[in-house]
This record gives sequence, structure tokens and C-alpha cells, in this order.
Amino acid sequence: MTEALFEEEGRPRAGGSGPVRVRVPAKINLHLGVGPLRRDGYHELTTIYQAVSLYDEVTARRGDQLTLTMEGEGAGALPLDSSNLVLRAARALAERAGVPAHARLHLRKQIPIAAGLAGGSADAAAALVACDALWGTGRSRDELAEIAASVGSDVPFLVLGGTALGTGRGEVISPVLVRPSSWHWVIAAAEGGLSTPAVYAELDRLRADDATPTPLGDPDQLLAALRQRDPRVLADALGNDMQVAALSLRPDLAGTLARGRKAGALAGMICGSGPTCLFLARNAAQAEEIAADLNASGSCRIALPVFGPVAGARAA
Repeated sequence: MTEALFEEEGRPRAGGSGPVRVRVPAKINLHLGVGPLRRDGYHELTTIYQAVSLYDEVTARRGDQLTLTMEGEGAGALPLDSSNLVLRAARALAERAGVPAHARLHLRKQIPIAAGLAGGSADAAAALVACDALWGTGRSRDELAEIAASVGSDVPFLVLGGTALGTGRGEVISPVLVRPSSWHWVIAAAEGGLSTPAVYAELDRLRADDATPTPLGDPDQLLAALRQRDPRVLADALGNDMQVAALSLRPDLAGTLARGRKAGALAGMICGSGPTCLFLARNAAQAEEIAADLNASGSCRIALPVFGPVAGARAA
């Protein structure tokens, strides 16, 4: 196969010939304010993203066409055709760089699907980073994030990672500069998934019926809490406008939230569009205890202690 080329000062540079393995984290939303529906069909969002230590992995190898295989969470359920965000991301990079979209991609999943954790977006971010290295296209992180925005709203953040403010439909990313600190969370994944468009539609319906709390305002309180580095302060600042809609569609999640709080979590809420529940712990030891309690109770499919922030898609 012809090697992908990257033009630099008029001279081509070939990409590497060996496999490229990229690990990418899940995301959680510490603040998710949902505004009105826009003309383009998306809602105006103001969110604070954080990347956490639950990872998927994409391996890219040379090939004479673009293919995708997978193992782990969602195997047999996720389509591996052109609708998959991994392949869409690879094609978007190839088109931008003017190279053949030729690679054998393998996805190893641990992030639950349709769970509000942006697993599909994470995989797309990993594909961009992996193919950039495989093809030698030499894009910067910012350039990859720009391409990522054409693939999906959460993809640019997962190229970058850390903690960031997302605006627009979530794709406009501004890193949040706070003092280094680790926050300890428990992710409780539910049986089955929730369609993000269905949750947005339910939120619109509930708002039309005046059946929702007052929408969240700006994230200033959340950003101030992150600077203080006190989990008790952060607990009071967490918020998610989509929670009421997720609970309307999945009332059983209220039991998971109650169980996590009873186990000692400082705060509990629906993560993103759900149905994953997110709990804040004081420290790593308490996160382990809360996860163990949730797993023993049977109130969720699986509960995992994680920490954040962590880096975005990176070579493993």
C-alpha cells in the first residue's frame, strides 16, 4: 500500500509502519446547563467536562482499506459500519490531510455504551490521534480538536482531556486552569442505555409543561469550587439540567442515587444524559467503599471507582 504522506516545507514525511495504540478516557459532566433548542436542532449548552480514569483503547495498523473490529463492552451491539464514530473520525482526518483513509482499526471497549459517558466520542478521539500517528499527518492537538468538532460534540474535549468548559453544542472547548488536584468519583452503570436525543426530547417536553426545576445558570460556582479543592464544596456546586428528564424516562435510577448517598457519597447525580449515576467521594478509599456497597446492593449493573482529571487520548 502507498504510505500516507504529510507535506512539510514541500517535502513529504512518511508515517510510522508499526501499530499505534491509543488510550482514551471517559468524560463526566460536573455542570450541564441546557439552553433552548437552536435552529440547527442542537441545544445551547454550558458544561464543565472532566476526563476520568475509565479507558477505551484504539489500535491502528497499516491496511489497504479502512476497517474496524472490536471487543469488550458493546461487542455485537455496536455497528462497525460507516455510522460508527471511529470510522467517521478516521475519514475526517484523511479528508482534511489529503491522504488515503487506509487503516485496520481495533477497538477495545471498557466504557459502557449509551451511558452518558461519551464512550463513542472517546473512541472517535482515539481514532484521530492513532491515525494521525499512523499516517504521519502531523496535526497538533488543537488541529485534531478542530477536526473532532465535525465528528461529534464531545469529541474535541476527549482529544484534549483534563477539565474544560464546553459551550455551543459542547464542541467549543476552553481548558479550565485550576490548581492540580484529584477528585474521586464512583460511576454506577445501569442495565441498558438511554438515547441522548430521547433525553433531550423529554427535557423539552417537561419544560413545555413547566415540570422542571429552574435551569442551571452559569458555572461560576462550580469553577470556584474546583479552585478550593474541597470535595464538600464541590458537592454543593454539581448540577445537571438533564437529570429530571433521565429520571422521567428511567425512574429506577432514583434508587441507585439514593443507595449511593446512603453509602456515604457527598453528592450523587445522573451523569450527562444518563443512565449512569455519578457519585462524589471524599477520597479514594471512600470511593472504593461506595462502589463496593453499590455492587453488593444490585442497584446497578456495575459500579467503578475512578479519579480525574486525566489526560485525553494519548499513545499507550
